[in-house]
Amino acid sequence: MNLNIANYFFLNDSFKTNLEKIVVYVAIVSFLVHLIFIGLVDFGLIDSGIFKELFISPLSAIYTPFSIILIYEVYLLVFYIPKSITNYIGKQYEIITLILIRKLFYDLSKLEFSPNWFSISGDLEFTIDIIATLILFALILGFYSINKQLKTSEKEINQKTKVYINVKKILASILVPIIAIIAIYSLINWVNHLDLQPDEISKRIKSVNNVFFDEFFTILIIVDVLLLLFSFLQTDEFSRVIRNSGFIISTILIKLSFSASGILNAILIVVAVCFGVLILLIYKNYQKRLH
Repeated sequence: MNLNIANYFFLNDSFKTNLEKIVVYVAIVSFLVHLIFIGLVDFGLIDSGIFKELFISPLSAIYTPFSIILIYEVYLLVFYIPKSITNYIGKQYEIITLILIRKLFYDLSKLEFSPNWFSISGDLEFTIDIIATLILFALILGFYSINKQLKTSEKEINQKTKVYINVKKILASILVPIIAIIAIYSLINWVNHLDLQPDEISKRIKSVNNVFFDEFFTILIIVDVLLLLFSFLQTDEFSRVIRNSGFIISTILIKLSFSASGILNAILIVVAVCFGVLILLIYKNYQKRLH
């Protein structure tokens, strides 16, 4: 596909609006279908079999629409690459937060209420994830607030900036089919290696984030490095180089979180987003003091 055509088709406001409507409808339908299946299992009309983890309670049905919404968030991330690097990074933070929230909905249906709450690993992990979600929400708010202040002071668009924007459009256009291919390959690979044992199914469902997002964030690291290198077409300003380098480190930390489990997973995510927010805050003050 011609890159200009891909850019026009996938990365325009009209396509974004239409996709948004489709995602909403699909999310609603998938949620209702999941609820119906849970009801059929509860009344004994069908057997959930090895996939009983998906039909524990109506709460587990929330996992399905959130997975659909995450797909749309991935598209938004690509959509914002040509428009703003900081918004693109912000979308990374939104995606990892939504992944954490999706995990919370899954764990909610399996909570064990006991006086020894903190002695149960699953309940303790749930508590840590709840706290991490609140912290991440606040950090993302801070990130966008700082970014908004920067935008009001950076309105100049010169020829170098236009060249850089065109490069970002090309990268975004290339990224769309790559993401689609990775998603299809990851799903097929996950299904092929599915061990049809109840305990194994439970573990595979809980680690479903690794099916796609682990590879996805690997691609994002490559994209971040390319954006850093191509940013020299626009400027070789020290503060901007450090800012973009910091964003790469933040993305790498998010990527590493997929290899961690339990409490360490949430800690790595919070540290990654916190590092990105601090980098942007320091960059803003650097710009204010020197310009």
